[in-house]
Amino acid sequence: MSIFSTDVHNPGALMSRMPPVYRGDVKIENGRRVTVRVELSVVDGAQLEKNTVEYIQGSGTMLPALEKLLTGLEKGAKREGVLKAKEAFGAVQLPTKKLKRSEFPKDAKLTAGERFVAKDEHKNDVILLIEKVDKDDLEVRFLHPLADKDIKYSVEVVQVRDPRPPPPPPPAAALELDPAALEEE
Repeated sequence: MSIFSTDVHNPGALMSRMPPVYRGDVKIENGRRVTVRVELSVVDGAQLEKNTVEYIQGSGTMLPALEKLLTGLEKGAKREGVLKAKEAFGAVQLPTKKLKRSEFPKDAKLTAGERFVAKDEHKNDVILLIEKVDKDDLEVRFLHPLADKDIKYSVEVVQVRDPRPPPPPPPAAALELDPAALEEE
């Protein structure tokens, strides 16, 4: 006697819990694992990236404007164009930070809305947007170095997959086992 004896008369019962098999092309939507060939460059400037990239749509690892542009596309689709600065790296909102006024040069113009270029601990240029000025402190927001640049893009969808695992099998506790049947085997 089999422990699956209740399914002998309905051989499709176990298979009914299998996830759907995709036939044809799968469209890009949130939660899909996407592989794209991407080329990014500053308009009239340096190339930023030329690579094959894999990401999960909607996870926040891709530029939001690029994700929006890719939504609904299928394997083989190609797009190219220009992302305006505010849609590209200018849309990235980094957190604010409080800094002491004494950390800035004495003759620096420190008013809300002004930008200030400084060096980080690794001697890289950083752009600070002054959000708020108090007597002794400033609240600043770090800006992406490309925040003011339009970005030229070219993308090709290489693959779209569903990364979700199949549902778990029904709990074994739900099966009625006959201990005598197990001893016979």
